[in-house]
Amino acid sequence: MINASLPELRRALDARQISAVELAGLFLDRIDALNPALNAFITVDREGALAAARAADARIAAGSAGPLTGIPLAHKDVFCTEGVLTTCGSKMLANFVSPYDAHVVSLLEAAGAVSLGKANMDEFAMGSSNESSYFGAVKNPWNLGRIPGGSSGGSAAAVAARLAPIATGTDTGGSVRQPAAYCGITGIKPTYGLVSRYGMIAYASSLDQGGAFGASAEDCALLLGAMTGFDARDSTSLERPTEDYAAALAGPACARPLEGLRIGLPREFFAEGMSDDVRAAVEAAVEQYRVLGATTVEVSLPNAKLAIPAYYVIAPAECSSNLSRFDGVRYGHRAADYGDLADMYAKSRAEGFGAEVKRRILVGTYVLSHGYYDAYYLQAQRLRRLIAQDFQAALQHCDLIAGPTTPTTAWALGEKADDPVQMYLSDIYTIAVNLAGLPGLSHPVGFGADGLPVGLQLIGDYFAESRLLHAAHRFQHATDWHARRPACAA
Repeated sequence: MINASLPELRRALDARQISAVELAGLFLDRIDALNPALNAFITVDREGALAAARAADARIAAGSAGPLTGIPLAHKDVFCTEGVLTTCGSKMLANFVSPYDAHVVSLLEAAGAVSLGKANMDEFAMGSSNESSYFGAVKNPWNLGRIPGGSSGGSAAAVAARLAPIATGTDTGGSVRQPAAYCGITGIKPTYGLVSRYGMIAYASSLDQGGAFGASAEDCALLLGAMTGFDARDSTSLERPTEDYAAALAGPACARPLEGLRIGLPREFFAEGMSDDVRAAVEAAVEQYRVLGATTVEVSLPNAKLAIPAYYVIAPAECSSNLSRFDGVRYGHRAADYGDLADMYAKSRAEGFGAEVKRRILVGTYVLSHGYYDAYYLQAQRLRRLIAQDFQAALQHCDLIAGPTTPTTAWALGEKADDPVQMYLSDIYTIAVNLAGLPGLSHPVGFGADGLPVGLQLIGDYFAESRLLHAAHRFQHATDWHARRPACAA
């Protein structure tokens, strides 16, 4: 059962081959055995999981089970969960027990999913390696000396090591797609506004978006379908009909199921900067898409090179505003010794925030300050519009855009810890998608020279999630990269 897909788990639960309580216990025991080495979970909620599993078994017995009823999952520790620690990977919230559920958590609970606990993450979702967590770095299941990617590295590592069959994540600049690529699983970031941000602790509000992890596109489709939906409490939530992403995966079982699909290959994504082993795996995957009937065309994203400088002005600016609420007064860490109110603010924030969070707050405060707003923040927003326009122009000539998810495979723990700029460059292919608010998906397509996974990124127009998932699903029917498991999950 550990390596079963969601449809296989659904059939086993419905046929009473295994109960939801037994299934939850299987994964909880696996977490107990493997998490000390992987550090993928911050909090394991055994009691809550077994209670939810018992409720799921009752629903199954009553014949009212849905696709996710009784299915175990992990939540990234950025989603508020009532009565359970919600730390955001930070000392600032190390003892914070949320009094309410995030909208995503409520939806998945209503669907009958069984939350196993909270997955580790870069502090306040700021990072590309999952090394900035106050609770320690997450390890890549394929090689414990390598990073799993960030900021949703705990969620990705948990799915890759089969500590959970599916997991939630968030993606501000690639934080679902990048760890999915490094850990050899599938991850999707939907169109901005499809998943409510209510109860999702904010980093950069105009960029943050909830996403889904699974071993396959089919698993992601089932999870994403339960996560989306209008939420009046989130002013950026889109009021539109929900889609059955899993049903959209159906298609002709023929040799060329992607006949007529046009895939754009941006020349900027295939220029210098990509390692040779990643390039070889990505080009082989593109050729497989051609075998399945897709055609490829060259497109251009001329302003893609400006995505990283634009992002690292906009995101820190928004984070400096969002994180101002953590002041030691109402909740969160408060310094033990201080003189006056201003001293309490300064010491609480100095003690509660880690180095990367402080770095981004300082950058954000600077670019929003008097005399610099027009020169930096406003200019970055103009670049953002140009980047979005580039995508729209390219998508006039194709249905999807494809390229590498990351320029290299996962690097060694500590390798880039003292060079934040090099760390930021690992998101070079993913950040532009967030700036434009488009959906993006990463799925595994092979391995690099070091034996670590390589991911291919697919990008679609607004609300093209079904098309992304269908293309990846057809690719996965013809290949087995998504079925490969690290030794700990074999």
